[in-house]
Amino acid sequence: MRDAIIIGGGHNGLVCAFYLARAGLKVSVLERREVVGGAAVTEEFHPGFRNSVASYTVSLLNPKVIRDMDLARHGLRVVERPLSNFLPFDDGRYLKLGAGRTAAEVAKFSQRDADRLAAYGSQLDAAADLLRELVLQTPPNRVQGGWLATLPELLKAGRLGKRMAGLSLSTQRELLDLFTKSAGDYLDGWFESAPIKAAYGFDSVVGNYASPYTPGSAYVLLHHVFGEVNGKKAAWGHAIGGMGAITQAMAKAVAALGVEIRTGCAVDEVLLERGRACGVVTTKGERLDARVVVSNLNPRLLYTSLVDPGALPADFLRRMQAWRCGSGTFRMNVALAELPDFSCLPGKDAAEHHGSGIIIAPSLQYMERAYHDARSHGWSREPIVELLIPSTLDPTLAPPGQHVASLFCQHVAPKLPDGMSWDGERERVADLMIDTVDRYAPNFKRAVLGRQIMSPLDLERTFGLVGGDIFHGALGLDQLFAARPMLGHADYRGPVAGLYTCGSGTHPGGGVTGAPGHNAAREVLRDFARRRVARQSAPL
Repeated sequence: MRDAIIIGGGHNGLVCAFYLARAGLKVSVLERREVVGGAAVTEEFHPGFRNSVASYTVSLLNPKVIRDMDLARHGLRVVERPLSNFLPFDDGRYLKLGAGRTAAEVAKFSQRDADRLAAYGSQLDAAADLLRELVLQTPPNRVQGGWLATLPELLKAGRLGKRMAGLSLSTQRELLDLFTKSAGDYLDGWFESAPIKAAYGFDSVVGNYASPYTPGSAYVLLHHVFGEVNGKKAAWGHAIGGMGAITQAMAKAVAALGVEIRTGCAVDEVLLERGRACGVVTTKGERLDARVVVSNLNPRLLYTSLVDPGALPADFLRRMQAWRCGSGTFRMNVALAELPDFSCLPGKDAAEHHGSGIIIAPSLQYMERAYHDARSHGWSREPIVELLIPSTLDPTLAPPGQHVASLFCQHVAPKLPDGMSWDGERERVADLMIDTVDRYAPNFKRAVLGRQIMSPLDLERTFGLVGGDIFHGALGLDQLFAARPMLGHADYRGPVAGLYTCGSGTHPGGGVTGAPGHNAAREVLRDFARRRVARQSAPL
């Protein structure tokens, strides 16, 4: 008898499997695709060219997870970008962001803004430090029952309240702004020049189908800055070999503990006996029994597709059916004969800006128009594009002298209006994305040798990202922390006994962090210990 079955071999499923197996449990991971990794995979998309298919850059992967799983020993190496970001502009100017560089670059546009950078960074760092403390904690959970059930949750809330009370009043005010305001309003309160507001505001629309002036988008900005690379806070990097190098290293770590990994093994149903999860049935009709089942899927997908609706409370099911998903993301990989030659900074030889995140979105107003255009038209006719060229940092991805580029594009509608289908519009929108980059680097279009396209529909079909949602659920205030995925179920347990969730639809949310998998494993092990069926466990 297995102790645990994990549905979905994405990074959080692998992390959860590692901690359960390290504690002595017998674990099986079932992955629908033929390769583990979920959306963090590297594949060949054009002869001789490989790249990260969906998720594409490293920062949020939790350092504790990296250490515990000893990912470096299993082959993971992450290198930092030479610059954080590079923004080209139509008027021939540009902005570079990087350690020790940003202030001088911003001063080209506004000395006042350059002078405010240090204070802005200090406030944002304080808020990000709080998030770093919270990501590996189970949120206080609203529970029903007597004082024995509620006391642990009250203690959690008390510890959080004490931590918040220890912050300065200024930091508390800043946190309130970041959790409630729009990114646009927040940045307008700090800066006057469009370039730096665009550079920082871009993070607020990444995976977020919203305007930077949508209330709550400031939190999405904050969500993207609590990571680190090789101990350097808020840095972004590249995994040598692409994002699949992360999940392949994780797979080696779990295999070393005896975890069974089955690929090409899709789950059709979560089995229930006497109201408790007891295993799964695969799409091939095979029954697999286990003491507990842990899902790495989008919670809406789990509860509306794999669980008998009659076993779920009516209010819970209604809310899961209304779980907000949809990133507005259009993802592409392209094979390039040469590097892009930017009009504002000419040169086709590899330079520091080629190794950065290249953001095509010159202002917050541009981003706002992109969102409203997508809402009415189906996609923005002047889209937001982040271009990364990882082969400048990793020669394993492309033939000598050639390159691969990731295009992470916003905004497109998760579902197109007027009866249109992404199957019919995919190529047309891909052409638009290429043309958008070509406006700033006029050799880009002719350098394209091949391309891979992932519309929101493709992301859903391939990776189970409902509505193309890279976060497994929008990062709104109604779907965060103790409300992720729902009040009363923020502790990785659902209303069905023995059925847990460990994916990005739980706290702390999306991104390649490993934190939901870590936290869910801790709660599963606590329940095993209470039933006295777990073996000696290592501490989390």
